[in-house]
Amino acid sequence: MDMTDIVQRGLYYEEFEVGARYLHRPGRTATEADNVLFTTLTMNAQALHLDAAFSAAQQPFGQRLMNSMWTLSTMVGASVGQLTQGTLVAQLGLGDIAFPHPLFHGDTLYTESLIVDKRLSSSRPGQGICTIAHTGRNQDGTVVAMATRTALMHCMPEGA
Repeated sequence: MDMTDIVQRGLYYEEFEVGARYLHRPGRTATEADNVLFTTLTMNAQALHLDAAFSAAQQPFGQRLMNSMWTLSTMVGASVGQLTQGTLVAQLGLGDIAFPHPLFHGDTLYTESLIVDKRLSSSRPGQGICTIAHTGRNQDGTVVAMATRTALMHCMPEGA
């Protein structure tokens, strides 16, 4: 029996289709440990992430909030396997970042990515620039995060 090796990878520049929407699954349930670890690793001393008693007394949420940078990082990370694993040259930037609703411990983050633009690089032959709009929703479908990512992608190798 012949064996076929299949390596998981993201998309090459040519495979990105403007208007395509990717639903990244499974979702990621946020835990208290995620919040404490991420917050302390990044030296963020915000009591709204770490202090249950303080947060309980704060309005309008009355509980600890997930660190929004954890939400952003996890949202972008959820897209890697489908979009950029092994085909990304570099992340060029993040913009239009918004957190319209908080994420809490116990919520599940579901991410979708919409390809909004692409063009070949004018200065880097064999590479192209893709613009991806990421949206994170909780288990109820409420949008908790949005960001636009610009990524420099490899074009398909010759003969592929």
